Amino acid sequence: MQKGNLPVLDISIEPSYLRVLQRNIWSERLVPATLSADGVSHEAGLAYRGAHTRGMAKKSYRVDFGAYNRAFGGREIHLNAEYLDPSVMRNKMSFDFFKDIGSISPDCQHVLLQVNGKPMGIYLQIESVDAFFLHKRGLSDGPIFYATSYYANFSLMASRYKPKSNLLAGYTRKQGEDEDSRDLEDLIAHINTISREDFGKEIVKYVDVEKYLLWLCGVVCTQNYDGFIQNYALYRNGKTGLYEMIPWDYDATWGRDWNARVMEYDYVPITGYNTLTARLLDVKDIRSRYQHLLKKILATSFTVEALEPKVTAFHQQLRPYLAEDPYKRKSIAVFDREPDYILAFITNRNQYLQQHLKDLS
Repeated sequence: MQKGNLPVLDISIEPSYLRVLQRNIWSERLVPATLSADGVSHEAGLAYRGAHTRGMAKKSYRVDFGAYNRAFGGREIHLNAEYLDPSVMRNKMSFDFFKDIGSISPDCQHVLLQVNGKPMGIYLQIESVDAFFLHKRGLSDGPIFYATSYYANFSLMASRYKPKSNLLAGYTRKQGEDEDSRDLEDLIAHINTISREDFGKEIVKYVDVEKYLLWLCGVVCTQNYDGFIQNYALYRNGKTGLYEMIPWDYDATWGRDWNARVMEYDYVPITGYNTLTARLLDVKDIRSRYQHLLKKILATSFTVEALEPKVTAFHQQLRPYLAEDPYKRKSIAVFDREPDYILAFITNRNQYLQQHLKDLS
């Protein structure tokens, strides 16, 4: 069913199972539920999802159908509350931006969610990054790891003074075998031990550098501070054997952090950060390719002219439903100011990055 131009999804769950979820919000255990869309009901397992957002009033959900579901194009979907984002559009804008610049990212759409008939407001339905994600894009099967904590920094160190006890710290294997985990350990070891002189010619045996640089452009433009050390999926292409990056959880972008506080346009440097990025940009030829890619994106995709129509369209699409969202109806005035805020960020961030392109020479 659609209400206006937003689909309506309805989760039905027995009160006893709802209490199970509420008693332990951190549990990954699925409880039985039914998800209805377009008049059709689908049996599924349901769990809360997210990190610090699980403690928020408006919960996000993971919905697992147990097998491929044709109506939803996969086995699993995520329903993000977008609770802390005053614009409700940052995640969607970010994923679309990555696609615009030639990188891959999950498909997503805004929906209205009801739980046991009770309106929960605007959600973002997001495709899961899994085998079906790969198949839809004609990509070869390969292991996928979720970067679930800031330890996923491609370093041997958990922090400046604390070595990692496990090279796979920060990663959760979504699909693959034990040998794939060992391969990821090898990757991290290589990133940290290849000599400076050999790094440029050796790293291309492990990482799809061109795709990494595209991803880096996306993170740097949208300024996802966490995106360098978590909030990504790492996929090893079964055909090429090379690792690729896929963005995930990009609501803390376009000038706001994960708590919706102002993040100034110059907070993240043009070089980004994490060990792999630093070592790649230490190679003159790779740094030059990054400079060329970013310069082109700053002149085309990451401009007010390119992005203003999208910002306006999302605002106009979502605006009629804010008053019906029990968690957002009191912040309509803030929502109405967000388009100008986002566009000002784009202007300032673009100028900042343009000015610092010379740093890559």
